[in-house]
Amino acid sequence: MKIMQIIFIVSITITIATTLTIISTTTTTSPSPITTTPLSTRPASRFLIEKQPNPRAADHCKNNDELCYILEGKNSTCCNNKCMDLSEDKHNCGACKNKCKFTNSCCNGECVNLAYDKRHCGSCGNKCMPGGYCIYGLCNYA
Repeated sequence: MKIMQIIFIVSITITIATTLTIISTTTTTSPSPITTTPLSTRPASRFLIEKQPNPRAADHCKNNDELCYILEGKNSTCCNNKCMDLSEDKHNCGACKNKCKFTNSCCNGECVNLAYDKRHCGSCGNKCMPGGYCIYGLCNYA
């Protein structure tokens, strides 16, 4: 019988504690007035205002291949007013706007499937042995 009394007292205590917690958290306080601070009226730093020209900006080469050759290197060509490396760019492979398929990559200006091409097995320029096969990007797999 004493166990029942102890359980009853503990349950009443828990109920009272829960009720008091709920009542204390639901009391509303008056909202504090929102104060706004004015933004700084100082001008921005000259370093923040200064913008460096983007070398790959759309108006960079203006269809002048010589400019791309000087700035980027021997494989650069001007495509859509941007200097592009036609030997490695997947969206301009070998020629401007020549896109490779989703699974293909651009190697030396040619769209190839690195998983099955004997001349570019797994990566560009990785040749398999004569008579060997390229499967899943590995030479003579199996």
